[in-house]
Amino acid sequence: DHLVLNKLLEAACLCNNASIKWNKASGDEWRPNTDQNLNEFEVFETDKRPQKNSKQGKPTELALLVAASKFGISDPRHLYERVNEVPFSSDRKYMEVKCKKLSTLSKEVMTVVKGTVEVVIGRCKYTLLRDGQKCFFSEEKKKRAIEAASVLGGRGRRIVAVGMGCDEGDMAFCGLFGIMDPPRKGAKGAVAEMQMCKTRLCMITGDAEETAVSIATSVGIFDQSIHRTLSGSDIENMGPAQLEAIIHEVAVFYRTSPRHKLSIVRALQNIGEVVAMTGDGVNDAPALKAADIGVAMGFTGTDVAKEAADMILMDDDFVTIVSAIEEGKGIFYNIKNFLAFQLSTSVAALGLVALSTFFGLPSPLNAMQILWINIIMDGPPAQSLGVEQVQAVVVSRPPRKSTDAIINGPLMVRVISSALLIVIGTTYVFMRELVDGTISSRDTTMTFTTFVSFDMMNAYCCRSADKPVFQIPIFGNKPFVYAVGGSILGQLAVIYFAPLQAVFQTEALSFSDLMLILLISSSMLVLDTVRKRLMKNQVSYGGSHAEGSMAQSDGISMQSLMRGSRMRGRTADKMDR
Repeated sequence: DHLVLNKLLEAACLCNNASIKWNKASGDEWRPNTDQNLNEFEVFETDKRPQKNSKQGKPTELALLVAASKFGISDPRHLYERVNEVPFSSDRKYMEVKCKKLSTLSKEVMTVVKGTVEVVIGRCKYTLLRDGQKCFFSEEKKKRAIEAASVLGGRGRRIVAVGMGCDEGDMAFCGLFGIMDPPRKGAKGAVAEMQMCKTRLCMITGDAEETAVSIATSVGIFDQSIHRTLSGSDIENMGPAQLEAIIHEVAVFYRTSPRHKLSIVRALQNIGEVVAMTGDGVNDAPALKAADIGVAMGFTGTDVAKEAADMILMDDDFVTIVSAIEEGKGIFYNIKNFLAFQLSTSVAALGLVALSTFFGLPSPLNAMQILWINIIMDGPPAQSLGVEQVQAVVVSRPPRKSTDAIINGPLMVRVISSALLIVIGTTYVFMRELVDGTISSRDTTMTFTTFVSFDMMNAYCCRSADKPVFQIPIFGNKPFVYAVGGSILGQLAVIYFAPLQAVFQTEALSFSDLMLILLISSSMLVLDTVRKRLMKNQVSYGGSHAEGSMAQSDGISMQSLMRGSRMRGRTADKMDR
């Protein structure tokens, strides 16, 4: 009944490089005005994934083909010869196709253009009436079209305008498509987690302001009371100093092109922020290279973008970035705990030997025992600290500054206090056993075992920088349990297994000896609890600047991560990027 709708859909098919081939062999015969086929396939960026139907092309163009099919409009491209094509680009903001009918002898060439509302309306002198006839495209009609686009954009639709004509002065505005491009499932929760990590998010998109703000608001990136928007043209008209002065307030950058990304990255870096930038195209490479952490898309990204990036997001999913941040913070946090344990053990061993030498006492540990402590005892427990699960309180801490030292004041307090207690406790046992002035195998065995017991207690305390030992789940880190269990069994073998006794110059200890050693070394748990209580507000471990973690990323562009990469064909205008 509406010829203008038919012309609009035909024009959208002509100015299109996507293709859908219905799989009739599987019984999916297409019938107009039904949802039978559309319910049974998903549209992806390319046809690399297994699907029932064969399709290839960009999701936006695929959505237009689906819309035409649902209205019973056959793809007319086989009836035309394409003479010329101007591909879409973020700078031009339109795609243009010139074609002529094959069934006529006329050499008349038809021009079809699709793109942003502003560009297409600006090129059109006429508009189409309901019956398909042309009429002058007055300023009032243009205003109504722009208002309609604004309303659709406010609902979160991506707007595509279409025009056609025989030449540049004969272009007629055909109409608008509102394509629903909803956030992916879980995107809102991922944004909330990112914000909990004290990571500031920015959306950079080529969409209109209304569409970008609607999507950003729905996922929690944009708050009208505290944030502002900025267009690509605004960025071009600003100097670097002007952009830097306001960029901390901007949460949405709209109608942008890849070259604007580079300006955004540099402005954020100039105000002291560490920036992660996402991108997938060839033109995104400079911004990916300039960012502290360049993130390329693994599935839709070009080889150039992947080469320029520091990390590749294999599933193109924003939720994965949240996991990467948690992993990065956890790695850095565990490195600090690893260092606290290793340094305190090394300082204690060095201090114990130095103290006995300074006071002219016999060495409390022989060479084999020191070697056992360094290689066997420190190895497995220390390594298992590196796989400790990240705590929620760690994830919620703000990113650390890139200039912060890994060995800071709180860490040194942990190292020195733990080492001092180990030295005092071990020296006490050594002096207690050294009553006759001569050193025996029992003396060194008691001293050696006390040091190892302190070491195991210290390792358990180092699993967390702020949680008291009674709040740390014993079996929360199974590799640690195995490592400590193996170390204890190894120590018992050194004490009670005769061949090893000869090597390490040890002798068997009684049950009461072991209880005394356990009682003394347990003072490490008391010290750790008191220390964590006193230093509760001083311990601060931020995120990691490692490439894979993005934990220090204070500005992330989300051109497509927040939206899906597939389209369920239930409605003609519903699609995910």
